[in-house]
Amino acid sequence: MVIDVQDGAAHIAVIARRNRAGRVEWCLPKGHMEPGETLAQTAAREVAEETGIVGSVIEALGTIDYWFSTPDRRVHKVVHHYLLVATGGELSIDGDPDAEAIDVAWIALEEVSERLTFPNERRIAQAAWERLAGSA
Repeated sequence: MVIDVQDGAAHIAVIARRNRAGRVEWCLPKGHMEPGETLAQTAAREVAEETGIVGSVIEALGTIDYWFSTPDRRVHKVVHHYLLVATGGELSIDGDPDAEAIDVAWIALEEVSERLTFPNERRIAQAAWERLAGSA
């Protein structure tokens, strides 16, 4: 999760994807580790690929563990989220190697729980808010 301060307010970059039913889901960037990467390096690379924003890792935010089904199997996924501060780049989905993202946007951190589709990602955004506010 990459954060930037704009006009005195913290914003995070979120991406939109279409689910299998065709509905738009707003979510945090995430992806797979490449050989030789650490979890933090993976987070920074995936944020850059899916949002166009280059970021520097500040700290781990938490882990999301869930299952989903494809037509032929059940998949177990574990996602490690990190808090990154934006250091450059411009919002763009052009670098998404899987071309899954259909949009990208900066969302004010205090409004992100209204935009993110998944409750577990809203929990991660809340953890970021608490850390930035100094209450965690």
